[in-house]
Amino acid sequence: RTGATEVKLHYEAENTVPLSADCEQLRAYLGSLEAVLSCLSREAEEYNKANKIKTDALADGFEVAYNEFIAASGFKEEADALAVRVNALADDRREATVRLAKLKKTAQTARLYSALEHPFDYYCNTTHTRVRVGSVPLNSADALAEEGAEEGVQELFCASVIASDGERALVVAAYHKAVASAAEEILQKYNFTACPFSGAQLNAELEGEISALEERIAKAGAEIYGLNDRIRPLKIYCDYLGFEIEKCELSEKMRATQTTFLLEAYVPEHEAEAVRAALDGVTGSIYYEFSEPAKDEIPPTLYKNNAVVKNFEAVTNMYSPANSREFDPNAVMAVFYSIFLGFIMADIGYGLIMLIGGGGIWLKTRARPTGLTRLAGVFAMGGICTILWGVLFNSFFGTGILPFTVLPDAQSDMWSLTGISVPAVLIISMMIGVVQLCAGYVCKAVQCWRRGYIADGIFDGLVWAVFSVGVELAIIGFIDEMKAPSLRLAGAIIAGVSLLTAVLTAGRKEKILGKFTKGFGAAYGVINFASDILSYARLYGLLLSGAVIAKIISGYAVTGMNGSTGFIVSGNPALIILGIILLLVGHAFNLAMGLLGAYIHDARLQYVEFYGRFFEGEGELFTPLGSRRRYINLLLK
Repeated sequence: RTGATEVKLHYEAENTVPLSADCEQLRAYLGSLEAVLSCLSREAEEYNKANKIKTDALADGFEVAYNEFIAASGFKEEADALAVRVNALADDRREATVRLAKLKKTAQTARLYSALEHPFDYYCNTTHTRVRVGSVPLNSADALAEEGAEEGVQELFCASVIASDGERALVVAAYHKAVASAAEEILQKYNFTACPFSGAQLNAELEGEISALEERIAKAGAEIYGLNDRIRPLKIYCDYLGFEIEKCELSEKMRATQTTFLLEAYVPEHEAEAVRAALDGVTGSIYYEFSEPAKDEIPPTLYKNNAVVKNFEAVTNMYSPANSREFDPNAVMAVFYSIFLGFIMADIGYGLIMLIGGGGIWLKTRARPTGLTRLAGVFAMGGICTILWGVLFNSFFGTGILPFTVLPDAQSDMWSLTGISVPAVLIISMMIGVVQLCAGYVCKAVQCWRRGYIADGIFDGLVWAVFSVGVELAIIGFIDEMKAPSLRLAGAIIAGVSLLTAVLTAGRKEKILGKFTKGFGAAYGVINFASDILSYARLYGLLLSGAVIAKIISGYAVTGMNGSTGFIVSGNPALIILGIILLLVGHAFNLAMGLLGAYIHDARLQYVEFYGRFFEGEGELFTPLGSRRRYINLLLK
């Protein structure tokens, strides 16, 4: 009931044995009820759709009080009766549906024979002739009618086409018994199929049976739909059974004696009093104690972040949840992830769509968050940064609308870096990368200090962070347009001193040979550092591709390209419509592809470049007992 207890594997205490329970029968029972639930829900959804009924009654996530949830244990008898009824109706409808399909095929054939002018018994054999009624493929009908040219057959065989239904032709053939063998060969040659009907078995009789089956199917569906008020209690019961299965599965983690059972569990520290109160309320003999996990034990991970940062936890978890013994990187990562996402999109218009669309979805679904909720929250925060970067680059759907531009143009502006012309925005993207690498080393230092490793935090984290600052200052100093040559020397000194410190202290815990190899490894790390900086060039590539496409779309649609007039302002109605379509479809496509690329490459930078500095991962998320529910939102408090 507390929602704050995750059962763990109990140690092998003396004079105890593990509990055992067979969960398969319970799983099979739950599976059978979920099949019934699926049938009821599908029928209700189809009925509502056909009758244009809008309702949230079938939606999952409805709230259920704890007492109502526990009381669902008494629903078994009603659930079993409901299952019998629904399965009987479904079987009856299935049988009728199969029979109906066969009859409709027969009726389609019977319609062709309704073109006969006389009853079936009219087309009968005589003393010297045989009469055959049947059908052939439509493309063979004319050829069959012209058959009989062979000697001895021509005057003794005749076939007439009476009607057709688009696929087959109705044929009546008559021949003398003397040429029966040759005539049958002719019919077989053209895939003649004899009439399957006799007597009065035709349309009226078939249509009547078809009508009865359709009524039977509709009646079964209506009866199933009439049970839709049982969907809610059945969903509650299914989740209750899931809870029982969860308890059954956890039994193997517990130990038992002849009269007692022993259970160990993880409890968040701030929930300890709530669990204590729940245990004190148990009737009967119970003993418990709270203690800290062992130092060599890694408890499950329970993040403690605000509503904004929680959305970014899903990004980290896709890589690996942080283990509970390490620094939680989500708050820092959320800042960089949003900045990078905004840099890649870098357009006021796109940012507004991301903010409004993502924010709207997040606000609507935050009460019971899903993966879509988290993703929408990430895009909403990215939308804010996209707007800010869009202002700096002066871009609104690829068009400049502001009287100023703070940052260089991604396509045309170049900076001179040590005398080499390099795209200005490419240099900016790598400078942003250096800032994140510096933050990664600071996180490394914090993680070491939290564990009491002061020296490790300084030499393995803080020193490299200072090295990153020196590199950043040196890059700025070498850019001619920055006009700060003094930063070259300052940055080189800071980077050189910090690198020398890192090399000399890398092997501080090793013996003589180890000190040399560790120091060499630290020096070689500069090459990896440089390659990591180059990885951030992907930010520039994604920004450039999206900006160019947006500019082309808006250019052709509104502002014009290469001296031409934009479609929308041309005055031509056809071109105006084409321009509007180009704007909507083009920018929607560019936004979708941009977000897809930004989401993937942004995550890659976090996982490899940033987390590679300090992140350990391999944690398991805290999963309290009773938290795995498919249909309901259980109110525990």
